[in-house]
Amino acid sequence: MEPFKNPSTLRNIVGTYPDAAYIADAVMSGGQFAKQAIATQWLSEGVPYAFKDAPLIYESVRSWLSIRLNVEPKSINITGSGRLGQSLSPKQLGKKFGSHSDLDFFIVSESLFSRIREDFNQWYADYYSGLVKPRNEREASFWKENAVRGERSIGRGFIDANIIPNLDPYSQTKKISQTMWLLSERLKVTSGAPEVKYMSIRCYKTWGDFITQTFLNVEYSLPQVK
Repeated sequence: MEPFKNPSTLRNIVGTYPDAAYIADAVMSGGQFAKQAIATQWLSEGVPYAFKDAPLIYESVRSWLSIRLNVEPKSINITGSGRLGQSLSPKQLGKKFGSHSDLDFFIVSESLFSRIREDFNQWYADYYSGLVKPRNEREASFWKENAVRGERSIGRGFIDANIIPNLDPYSQTKKISQTMWLLSERLKVTSGAPEVKYMSIRCYKTWGDFITQTFLNVEYSLPQVK
C-alpha cells in the first residue's frame, strides 16, 4: 500500500504559526499542493496568533459577528499578521504582529458577498449619476479609486466592505461599519483581548476564491525571499 507523503517543500512549515519566509519559499517551489495546503491548513484554520492566549475570546467574537452579520461562525476568520504572527505582505514580509498591527477579518459567505455587492452596485450607480457626491477632493480621490478597485475585486470573487461609503442608502455596508466600531470598543474593555490599530472585513464568495486570492498575495512577496 502506498503511504502518504510529506512533500519536502513543506518540511520547514511546522507548528501552528510557521515562519512567513518559509511559507513564501514553499509557495515558490512547492507547486499547487503546497499552496492549497498552506492556505487551508495554516491560513484559515485554528486559533489565530492574535488570540493565541485567549482562544475563547476569539470564539466569542466569531459568535457575536455571526449574529450581527447573519453568517455562520465557521465562515469567519482572520488573515494577515494576526493569523500567523508575521506579515505575508510584499513590503512587510516577516513583520511581527503587535499593537501597531491591523486585525483583518475575512468571511466566506456567498450570501454576505451578494449583499455587499448590491451595496457596491447601488453606490457605483449613484456616484456616477451624481446622486451622491464626495465631500472634498481627498474623498473624491478615494471614491474614484474604490469604484475601479471594487469592480475588479468583485470579478475575482471578493470585496472589501470599507471601500463603500458609510451612508444610509447602503445598509449592509453601514451595518458592517457599525459592527466593526462596536467590536473595537468591546475588545478595548475585554481583558486578554489583542490591542490593534484598525480592523476590517473582506468577504469572499467561495473558499476557492479565498484560496486563489491568498496564492496571489503570497506570491507577490516572493521577490522578498532571499
